[in-house]
Amino acid sequence: MAQAANSINDGVYGMAKVSFLGLGVMGYPMAGHLVRAGHEVTVYNRTTAKAEAWVKEHGGAMATTPRAAAEGADFVMACVGNDDDLRSVCLGADGALAGMAAGTVFVDHTTVSAKVTRELCAAAADAQIAFVDAPVSGGQAGAENGQLGVMCGGDADAYGRAEPVIDAYAKACKRLGESGAGQLTKMVNQICIAGLVQGLSEALHFAEKAGLDGKAVVEVISQGAAGSWQMSNRYETMLDGHFDHGFAVDWMRKDLGICLDTADENGASLPVTALVDQFYKDVQKIGGARWDTSSLIKRLRKLDS
Repeated sequence: MAQAANSINDGVYGMAKVSFLGLGVMGYPMAGHLVRAGHEVTVYNRTTAKAEAWVKEHGGAMATTPRAAAEGADFVMACVGNDDDLRSVCLGADGALAGMAAGTVFVDHTTVSAKVTRELCAAAADAQIAFVDAPVSGGQAGAENGQLGVMCGGDADAYGRAEPVIDAYAKACKRLGESGAGQLTKMVNQICIAGLVQGLSEALHFAEKAGLDGKAVVEVISQGAAGSWQMSNRYETMLDGHFDHGFAVDWMRKDLGICLDTADENGASLPVTALVDQFYKDVQKIGGARWDTSSLIKRLRKLDS
């Protein structure tokens, strides 16, 4: 087993040696915030060119495997695509867990199932590594601006050590319970968003059909009980038909699938979520797989065409 990193205790309160796995639209800026916060950062990305570009922009170092990136790190952060992607960067001879020292902390920012979280938490525990599930909310803009909401599950001590590092890109960060609690909370978040975006889409579509000035309508109703983040940040782009401003439909369907599978397991009733998931499937069919989630209004307009 690797030797424990010497700087881990200092890292909690100041500079830490941090590895970041996954440099997509979220991970790329998140890792950059760690550098700006004064941490020593090594990155890994499946596409090497992206890691090379990140190092050119931010400094730090890059590695060609998750294991190599994790060696010597006090904290390993991951933000990849799905359950299988997370397993691939964690497990096996080239996985991050194989390169981490006893007493270090793995922080997963990917939105995945609570099942895989608990599976990997157990694998980490076998190697005396702490595991914190910490999915994020706030989209690409939140990642770029360091204003993410971070929902965490796992051991309280491990969370306490990781929280000052996570703070580099967090607007709010909270531990919700033991392993898996962060992922379950992210499911709650996605359930809320799905219903809100569909409601907003229907409202704006109704305003259009009624001959109202949608922007003027929102200026009024957003100041009352109907107001929401989605309304404030997406109504203009929705009315203008621009859907390249955030979280993609493909990823939302992945997340809603996790929500619905978990609801089957715990007995929760999610009729609206199931319906909106099918509406997003319709958006995929009309070519909107990479449009942002506010594109539900495009489906309504398509039905009228």
